[in-house]
Amino acid sequence: MSEKTAKLADVAKAAGVSQGTASNVFNRPDVVREEVREKVLAAAKKIGYGGPNPKGRLLRAGKVNAIGIGANEPLSYFFEDPFARTVMAAISEEAQARGAGIALVSAQSEEALAWNIQSALVDGFILFCLEGADKLVELSQERQLPFVAINPPDGYESVAAITIDNLAGARLAAEHLIELGHRRFAILGLPFNEKGSGRRKPVDVRAASYGDTRDRALGYYAVLAQSGIGEDEVPLIETRGDRKTVNEAMEQLFGAPEPPTALLCMSDLAAMLALEWLQAKGIRVPDEVSVIGFDGVPEGAMSNPPLTTIAQPLVEIGRKAVDMILGAAPPAGTERMPVRLLVRSSTGPAPRR
Repeated sequence: MSEKTAKLADVAKAAGVSQGTASNVFNRPDVVREEVREKVLAAAKKIGYGGPNPKGRLLRAGKVNAIGIGANEPLSYFFEDPFARTVMAAISEEAQARGAGIALVSAQSEEALAWNIQSALVDGFILFCLEGADKLVELSQERQLPFVAINPPDGYESVAAITIDNLAGARLAAEHLIELGHRRFAILGLPFNEKGSGRRKPVDVRAASYGDTRDRALGYYAVLAQSGIGEDEVPLIETRGDRKTVNEAMEQLFGAPEPPTALLCMSDLAAMLALEWLQAKGIRVPDEVSVIGFDGVPEGAMSNPPLTTIAQPLVEIGRKAVDMILGAAPPAGTERMPVRLLVRSSTGPAPRR
């Protein structure tokens, strides 16, 4: 008899005990005498029975003590993106402290995403809601399990969410550089939509599909306008947050007759890539140009020079997400987390003409 066909009833019959006794051997061994346990285990081994199906046992209990972590990105996103990596570390630490496991769910295709969400053996989902994640949210709702979205896109105000005030964070960044005396600015943007990169106009900002990109740009614009710097005076280049598009943006910005003295970056990743490009070109930071990021990832403290940034409470976001899934009450509403200006060595006074 194979393990696939052997059942608990077969074990009980082979060992000459009741099915209840056989069940106790596997699930409550402390209530069964040692000689009976040995007899039942020997019978199970002989007929090829490997023990109760853990999936079935967990489903009968109504709780599996595991959280699904989903994103509309390949699995490598969780390990390569500094933001995701930092939040994931906090999620893992908090889940482990609560004795819970995690399961990563990726979306190489819509079909794969549907299968992964529908078959995941979890108590709920934490969704890294990168823009364009509509299907991810929809499938999670269909599972009728608790879920919380981290920075969800526009249109999902009714789902449980953890987010930040992107406008306020961008204003802090621009105010810091204005106070340092800068007047020539440029913006390294996040993606505006699912594809594309290059120079963008203020009208493109307001039409952007992705809310975090739009709000950060509008926050920068609002502060600069108070200092008499018009939106059309501030070059904004959309990047994909990768070396290729960031380098192309930097070539364009610093090939201009009057390059910026202050660079507003919508992510720490883009800011750190910009720092590498500037160092390779011999452009001194912050003596010739100041650079500020957005996110507060740990790697920013180790860049050259250490990166000034708008810091999100990344660890707290991860812990809060786990608590919302494993807590007694189902997740509801939006938890808006604070951001703060973290000044390091990549920003300084505007250079004298």
